[in-house]
Amino acid sequence: MIEVEDLVVRLPGFTLEVPHLEVGEGEYLVVLGPSGVGKTLLLHAIAGLVAPARGRIVIGRRDVTREPPERRGVALVPQDYALFPHMSVLDNIAYGLRVRGIPRWEAYGRARAYAEALGIAHLLHRRPGSLSGGEKQRVALARALAVEPRILLLDEPLASLDPQARARGRGLLREIHESRGVTVVHVSHNIVDAATLATRVAYMNGGRLECTCTTRGFLESPYAEPYLEELRPLAGLLGGR
Repeated sequence: MIEVEDLVVRLPGFTLEVPHLEVGEGEYLVVLGPSGVGKTLLLHAIAGLVAPARGRIVIGRRDVTREPPERRGVALVPQDYALFPHMSVLDNIAYGLRVRGIPRWEAYGRARAYAEALGIAHLLHRRPGSLSGGEKQRVALARALAVEPRILLLDEPLASLDPQARARGRGLLREIHESRGVTVVHVSHNIVDAATLATRVAYMNGGRLECTCTTRGFLESPYAEPYLEELRPLAGLLGGR
């Protein structure tokens, strides 16, 4: 589904290097690593928001390295959700459809259907400033899913939530992945996100992709050692992931 080969992205004072990364159709990949190592930049490269200095990005067997974002079949949910404060929830969800030229009646019908599916139909006439963090997350996910992407890119989607809302958010993401079969690339620095959601884990450090493996393989690797204390309460819940 996604193949990244010999990717180099250069910014002032920082270089991202990804020698090879594959994400299979329907997988849930969590990209882990400390802050500032290039995880978000990798998402932006896949989404087409930054141009690589070298390498290629293939989505669905098509080289999209030079394609604009709207032709890649991906949807990005940024860390701050990027909701338009002057628009209603309904207008926010329908926005991606409207800019793609979908007729108003169809765009709003699909927006209402996704709001219903994510339990936010009662919020459609409110504005983002009046919503909780968990409600904003659902609006951002509804907006992303409404364009029916093949790939969902999530940049720290749970970071701004309190512990209880974060747990609910994990349940929502798991449900979306399992029910819709969408391929997910989820950037996080939280090992619990990886342990409870991922089918595979990629680990980045110092601007470079250092490993990709199954979730179980990662948890048993030296890369997981800094996270062991956080993982201890989950020891009985991880199963064969």
